[in-house]
Amino acid sequence: MTYFADLSSRQVAAFASDARVPVLLLPVGAVEPHGPHAPLGTDPLISRGMCERAAARLAGDPGVRVLILPEVPYGVTRFAAGFAGGVSIGEETLYALLTEICGALAEQGLTRILLVNNHFEPAHLAVLRRVAETAGVGFVDLVRRRYAARLTDEFRSGECHAGQYETSLVLADRPDLVDAAVQRDLPAVHVDLARGGVTDFASAGMTEAYCGNPAQATAEEGEKTFSVLTDILVEAIRELA
Repeated sequence: MTYFADLSSRQVAAFASDARVPVLLLPVGAVEPHGPHAPLGTDPLISRGMCERAAARLAGDPGVRVLILPEVPYGVTRFAAGFAGGVSIGEETLYALLTEICGALAEQGLTRILLVNNHFEPAHLAVLRRVAETAGVGFVDLVRRRYAARLTDEFRSGECHAGQYETSLVLADRPDLVDAAVQRDLPAVHVDLARGGVTDFASAGMTEAYCGNPAQATAEEGEKTFSVLTDILVEAIRELA
């Protein structure tokens, strides 16, 4: 089994005492607009896809056993203000939710937990870093140089909200959720969300809630990127174990 919530109580007890090191993956993201072509749930979809691929790769590993926790799809997403579909929660709400989830698991002896996130709004990332520090859990922080250097040019440029990078990942995992007719006609939007001073998509020039070049996205690129993301996650799992 791959999903924590599919197990029975007895099976979770066995998982906690497994001779292999038990590691839990917690996919995190945000529900927010991703252009006129991609789903609101793009970020948690990518996080879940990473977790599923890492769990499959480690399925027969003799030293570690991985399970995927139910995802937390809501995050801090003030950048999406003014667009339909954004659901933002406050920093302290997200912090309390994640620390209490991790605390409840730690009380059962399940202390090796990895936060797997693909929503990169600075306020959201700050909460996840605080959770990792105070709850003593791992965090795969993809914007850190050690990870970002392995990802695509668009990701490193900061122009990667619903652009070629993210749209390719969705095409690799759930192509049915991408409006291809709209995607292929979208012009490139050059907005660096990593630069300081950005407060929301609209004022930054993202009038359709995307930046980068989604028209260039392909499922093939998405599969290649998922492979790299899976490498990163498997390495983090082994470090935690």
